[in-house]
Amino acid sequence: MPIFRLQNDQLIALDTTRFDQHAIYERNHLQQVLKKHIDVLHPDILIVAEEFGDWDESRRRIDLLAIDKEARLVVIELKRTEDGGHMELQAIRYAAMVSTLTFERLVGIFSDYIEANGLEIEAREKLLDFLQWSEPDEDSFAQDVRVILASADFSKELTTSVLWLNDNGLDITCIRMKPYVYGNELLIDIQSVIPVPEASDYQIKIKEKRQRERTARTTTNDRTRFDLSVDGMVFPELSKRWLVYRVVKACIDQGVKPSQINEVISNLPNHARNAFQVFSGVLNDDDVKAKFNELDTGGQIHRSRRFFSQPGEFFHENEKTYVLTNQWGTGALETVDTLISAFCDARISYSKSLS
Repeated sequence: MPIFRLQNDQLIALDTTRFDQHAIYERNHLQQVLKKHIDVLHPDILIVAEEFGDWDESRRRIDLLAIDKEARLVVIELKRTEDGGHMELQAIRYAAMVSTLTFERLVGIFSDYIEANGLEIEAREKLLDFLQWSEPDEDSFAQDVRVILASADFSKELTTSVLWLNDNGLDITCIRMKPYVYGNELLIDIQSVIPVPEASDYQIKIKEKRQRERTARTTTNDRTRFDLSVDGMVFPELSKRWLVYRVVKACIDQGVKPSQINEVISNLPNHARNAFQVFSGVLNDDDVKAKFNELDTGGQIHRSRRFFSQPGEFFHENEKTYVLTNQWGTGALETVDTLISAFCDARISYSKSLS
């Protein structure tokens, strides 16, 4: 649909044009203006790099790299062409390449961007403030990668591919930047093509529903239960996450410090760097709840639900409060075995539940 100029009682369509007819280039022009006004493509994202290509054996570079409020990396690819070329395939390759970035690595990348652009901010402080984190959280960082494609227009083949990819779990947005001529001025109409703004909430709900259905059809969740014995007291039918918690609590009840447990767990290959969310001060139930509300980024799952954060479930040491994560997968039994061996071999045993 063209853009019209209202003149008296007439609607006069503006002339469409092409970026190349006005010597507008992707890197020297579109990229430079969009990094300063990135909210026209998507609100609440922070640019952390441009022309990023810090990987081995590849000359490919991401036009703009960003992060959103939910700590997801955002790959932004720009084209001035009328069909978008094959930018969706290119962006998927980039998304795979950046998916392994850690928070600490991103601090270094962002620092380079800040220096190159003469910005007077500190990378770590800015990232933590943007994410509303009090300290880095590698468990929640870059769990997904989003893609934003911005082009003068998109071919039917590209949009069909994007719709199919989104339906199968990816998160790709297509933004059309259509140039028009009005007198001596160049106007740009910027509109979301995928998802369509008016139907974005509906499309997201449909996508989530299909993903849940697909997961239900294909998942083979390990529902094994365990019976735990601590000094003769039996805790029956525990899931893996509760097995870990009960073993951790048993160790702490016998004088082992949470920091000691954290150190042991952090050295295991199948677990993330920190087992605990650590807060300064000896916090009570309401304090812990308030702290997690501050850290929450508004995602589908509240931050506190990823931890044993209910009253009485957390621990204290040296004016600090330790809250154990409940995100335990394939490394759960290895963690339990390691803790039992390190701290309380004679007191604790467990076995698979018979029922």
